[in-house]
Amino acid sequence: MKLIIYIPAYNEEENIQRVLAALPTKLEGIGEASTLVVDDGSTDRTVELAKAAGAAIIKHYKNRGVGAAFRSSVQYALENKADILVSIDADGQFAPGEIPALIKPILDGEANMVIGNRFHNGKPVDMPGNKFWGNKQVTRIVSSITGQKFSDVSCGFRAYDREALLRLNVFGDFTYTHESILSLVYQGLRVVEMPVTVRYDANRKSKVAVSISNYAWQTSKIMLRVLLNYRPLRVFGTTGIILIGIGALFELFLFIFYAVAGSFTPYKAAGFIGLGFILFGMLVLLIALISDMLNRLRINMDQQLYETKKIRYDDRK
Repeated sequence: MKLIIYIPAYNEEENIQRVLAALPTKLEGIGEASTLVVDDGSTDRTVELAKAAGAAIIKHYKNRGVGAAFRSSVQYALENKADILVSIDADGQFAPGEIPALIKPILDGEANMVIGNRFHNGKPVDMPGNKFWGNKQVTRIVSSITGQKFSDVSCGFRAYDREALLRLNVFGDFTYTHESILSLVYQGLRVVEMPVTVRYDANRKSKVAVSISNYAWQTSKIMLRVLLNYRPLRVFGTTGIILIGIGALFELFLFIFYAVAGSFTPYKAAGFIGLGFILFGMLVLLIALISDMLNRLRINMDQQLYETKKIRYDDRK
């Protein structure tokens, strides 16, 4: 089997060679492992040092985000016939020695994707409290959307088998961590978690979550887009029913008042407001039905794309 260890890097000249040197070159059940560094627009010596350490390089000439870097790594893994792709951060916060444990569920045929769980013992030492709280809230949202219990959906230490790589269609540039989980779970693949060790530097600032509010906004947009893509009937249908319900409450109030007072005055406006909510809710329900039909077309297109990728990338003659 062929394993590629992928590292996204942005101005990591202080850490990149140390991290690359710590990566395993041979693993039981795999054989040799190769490394890939996706440089996301670094302006320091990251590329030079990574090349000197023997890593393959994909260079983005401007900073496009970890989502774009991940797409480049998936493309590279497919083109190079990788059976497993492991992603690990360039700052050295994860332990490369845990890669064998991370990929074990894949080797045992128990998972298509394995996510590192940083929170199996609670909040890691030196992790900012607001970042820990934010991660737990996002995890609750993703767990609710997928119907599967997760503990940590934002960890960058992960592993994907070839089936997952073939089925991944990730569009967000800002990040990919949540979108990839939602996409694979909705396509029926097995996503599991594995406890991992993490070490935080209290003085280091995240290059992704520079602003908690911006991170929350960007992440919410990605999750909403995936939810609209894979569960449009749930989104629009629920919204339509809520709007119709609000309208019905306005109408119910008006008719109860008429039954008591014998007149609609002074609440005639409530009837028009209620009617507006009902009509708008019915319009949203119509959108839900149309979106559901389009979703079936998208599912067929995803399957066709998957089959095309298999033909293109799985010719292992």
